[in-house]
Amino acid sequence: MHELLRRAATHAADFRASLPERPIPARGEPGFGGPLPAAPTPPDKVLEELIEAAEPALMATPGPRFFGLVVGGALPAATAADMLAVGWDQLAFNDLVGPAPVAVEEAAGAWLKELLGIPATASCGFVTGAQGANTVGLAAARHHVLRAAGWDVERDGLIGAPRVRVVASAERHVTVDRSLRLLGFGARIVEEVRADANGAVDTEDLARVLDSREPAPTIVVLQTGNVNTGACDDLRTAIPIVHRHGGWAHVDGAFGLWAAAAPQRRHLTDGVELADSWGCDGHKWLNVPYDSAFAFVSRPQVHAAALSMTAAYLTGAGGRQVADRTVESSRRARGFAVWAALRELGRDGVAELVERCCRLARRFADGLADAGFEVANDVVLNQVLVSFGEGERTDEVIAAVQRDGTCWMGGTTWRGRRFMRIAVSNYATTEADVDRSVAAVVRCASR
Repeated sequence: MHELLRRAATHAADFRASLPERPIPARGEPGFGGPLPAAPTPPDKVLEELIEAAEPALMATPGPRFFGLVVGGALPAATAADMLAVGWDQLAFNDLVGPAPVAVEEAAGAWLKELLGIPATASCGFVTGAQGANTVGLAAARHHVLRAAGWDVERDGLIGAPRVRVVASAERHVTVDRSLRLLGFGARIVEEVRADANGAVDTEDLARVLDSREPAPTIVVLQTGNVNTGACDDLRTAIPIVHRHGGWAHVDGAFGLWAAAAPQRRHLTDGVELADSWGCDGHKWLNVPYDSAFAFVSRPQVHAAALSMTAAYLTGAGGRQVADRTVESSRRARGFAVWAALRELGRDGVAELVERCCRLARRFADGLADAGFEVANDVVLNQVLVSFGEGERTDEVIAAVQRDGTCWMGGTTWRGRRFMRIAVSNYATTEADVDRSVAAVVRCASR
């Protein structure tokens, strides 16, 4: 086991060391497939075959010039902690079967709430991603608004339940709709609110929509960090409007909630503490390995009531049941990597990471605008939208940049137009990486 894990760790470290100069796209095809062998294979041979089969198809997504999606890399301490978590193989269910995983989640959760401006009394569940965080937050919202209307949704389901209103921005993230489907509401339930020119919710239209129907159990989804523009909703204005209508305010803060940790960006999340639930990713701006995210609920008893389960065989059901804060029971101990990342960075390091990525996004926008291309959004965080003319030409430039391999950006459709979407989220990205990437985009566009 010692030699096997040393070899795995060495290969992982060699891969990480190659990232600054490694082309972003996969170099070849994966070598998996074929019939399942009848006989056992020695573990060292399995590791060798795995590396050989996977290596040609590995993307340099953890590297400093991957600007697709909104994902970072993985900090050194977080990477090492995650490897330990695999080796320790602890069950993060409750503090009887997993005292260390529960303790580290409690400690890291307290740090997260401090950084993100969330009340210390809120509960925190360690989930897989923004999808899981939104689902947990909206499950808590569903429980609360229906219980207030005299309905036990966990016992009786939604058939025959009081009608629930779900109000969200026209610029909401797609995971919100999938969460509503999973929770039995269906995506068509959403009453849309207009967004402003940069994609933040129009608070006057929010008030109009909420006033437009008879009172009913109401859930409103707000966001910090529009997936295309980085725009953040005016929470200080919007949440009191929601509460005046007796509604539950959930904040989808997958990446934008991290603005609260940076003094120069904190104004973008002003009022965040007023919300009822929040979702935030760790494998985005905190730069921890996949899969890592957080669901916070202002009322811990509501959080647990919406998700808890009981069974005679679940030993220690009276202890701290961190499994009651997620939709999973058999969970790996995600808290070790989160704790390690926060310990490595500290409060100042998290702030510097967020501020630096925002500055680098602005550098991208300035460089591409100076080259004659259209930057469509107000760059308030780490997102940049760039047009190269007609939609077909923009897509051709994106494809050419991806083939070139210097950097990697994806495409998106926003307000009916096609754009290159650049997201700067990696702790390892430097000004030199941005300048090199801008030059590559200009070179590809000129072809």
